[in-house]
Amino acid sequence: MMLSDVMEDYLKAIYQLQRETDERIKTSEIAAELDVTSPTVTSMLDKLEERDLVDREKYRGVTLTDEGETVALEIVRHHRLLEAYLTEHLDYDWSEVHAEADRLEHHISENFEARVADALGEPTVDPHGSPIPSADLEPPERPDGEAITEFEEGTVVTVAEVADHDPEVLSYLADHGVEPGVDLEIIEIAPFGMVTACSSEADEPVSLPESVARHVRVAPPTEPQPSS
Repeated sequence: MMLSDVMEDYLKAIYQLQRETDERIKTSEIAAELDVTSPTVTSMLDKLEERDLVDREKYRGVTLTDEGETVALEIVRHHRLLEAYLTEHLDYDWSEVHAEADRLEHHISENFEARVADALGEPTVDPHGSPIPSADLEPPERPDGEAITEFEEGTVVTVAEVADHDPEVLSYLADHGVEPGVDLEIIEIAPFGMVTACSSEADEPVSLPESVARHVRVAPPTEPQPSS
């Protein structure tokens, strides 16, 4: 099936929104995700519905069909493999790779995809901690994680995933040692959403405004093992 880059972008956006909720996705949510107008989304959904790539119910929103999800998973796999390759082999900063992968994800062959995956050792997550769909395009499980503000002060958590859309946020987090796999001790959570934490990779505490903290998902602390 030949699809335009824009069609694939829509399917990927719907897939990513579906990962956050069990509800159907509204036109307004897709418009916000892609920074386009609602009428533009409606026009594209007409085309995707004609190709049986989305299931749409009036006033209730859309979901991907099985075929639509398969297309979306392939694009997501391309995108996240490219992010990993650009970071590990071409010395890109993790704040740069999202936009570059967006441009390349539509244009690589299955052979190129397989070679990239092999060169990387078949990774399961991208540099931001997001799961990479497998070669058979089965939907991956989302990493365990919740918003950092869901935990109490004094808790030690592990960064699980960081949203990759905002280069400035990614640069800020990297400068302060907040990356997937890093432990954070939550020192203070202010009433207005500011989180102060200490990273195991930094000497000084870092302040995360609410606008930054909401990009960071952390895994709950590991239960201590009983002594023998």
